[in-house]
Amino acid sequence: MMEAAVTLSQDLGRKPACEAMGVSRATFYRHIAPAAQPVRARPAPPLSLTQEERQTVIEELHNERFRDVAPGEVCATLLDDGRYLCSPRTMYRILSAEYGSVKERRRHVQRPNYVKPELLATAPNQLWSRDISKLKGPAKWTYYYLYVILDVFSRYVVGWMVAHRESKTLAKRLIEESCKKQQIQPGQLTVHADRGSSMKSRVVARLLADLGVTKTHSRPHVSNDNPYSEAQFKTLKYCPQFPANFGSIQDSRSFCQDFFNWYNKEHRHSGIAMLTPEQVHYGRADEVTQNRAAVLVSAYEKNPNRFKYRLPVPKMLPKEVWINPPSTENVGV
Repeated sequence: MMEAAVTLSQDLGRKPACEAMGVSRATFYRHIAPAAQPVRARPAPPLSLTQEERQTVIEELHNERFRDVAPGEVCATLLDDGRYLCSPRTMYRILSAEYGSVKERRRHVQRPNYVKPELLATAPNQLWSRDISKLKGPAKWTYYYLYVILDVFSRYVVGWMVAHRESKTLAKRLIEESCKKQQIQPGQLTVHADRGSSMKSRVVARLLADLGVTKTHSRPHVSNDNPYSEAQFKTLKYCPQFPANFGSIQDSRSFCQDFFNWYNKEHRHSGIAMLTPEQVHYGRADEVTQNRAAVLVSAYEKNPNRFKYRLPVPKMLPKEVWINPPSTENVGV
């Protein structure tokens, strides 16, 4: 840039050239000025450590005793031993000068880098989401455990169960029965879940491997990685009939029986074009959408002005459903 500014200054002058290139005139003059006198080395401050003292500090920081210890703790330990080399800030400056930056020296647990799950479903029985929620029992601190398996594309509940406890054996049984009922073939299905003990158990993992089902898990403490199960539980617990607590496990099972029958067969879901999960799951979505379109055409023909002379169309079922769609920020870059 400076070379371009020098060249341009020969035609326009120095001030216009600097303004055009966005360069300050002081920088421009420094660039074209003849070589100045060599810069003298900065004298060492009188209170600074000598080279031998600096080397002693470096050796102390790197020895077996203090290799994983922060400078503040090193300084305090040396004081307890009756020694003083320098202040903790000086230790930090020496480390920074040696490495260019100071990193964490203390030993700490290395957490695995969990990858964000990116899962796609374009039809029913390609991607299931499973989770467990607590239902309050008749007494304080008593709960029943509701297991639910949801088809992500259709939002159809393919299996559910209420039990006294969270159990890997019960989770295995529910998955096995649901796969058998839906006639799942090897390589067809992915089952997504959080990282609960029953979700990650070896019993369940072996069953899924035997069935040819792929398993994936959410990242720790990230509820957005399992949004469809979370939304379904919200629909359950916010419905007007949901009680503050259940009198018995039979009471909770009776309620869930009625709820899931309504949810699958009658509930028109906003995420699937106001169709019921059963209609989408069992391939009746196109028929229902065509019937809706015919009704709208008939209404339009009777009074087109009401629709501002634009033929209304029903909502269309999404072609694909994602858990964490891929980011498009870098597409085309």
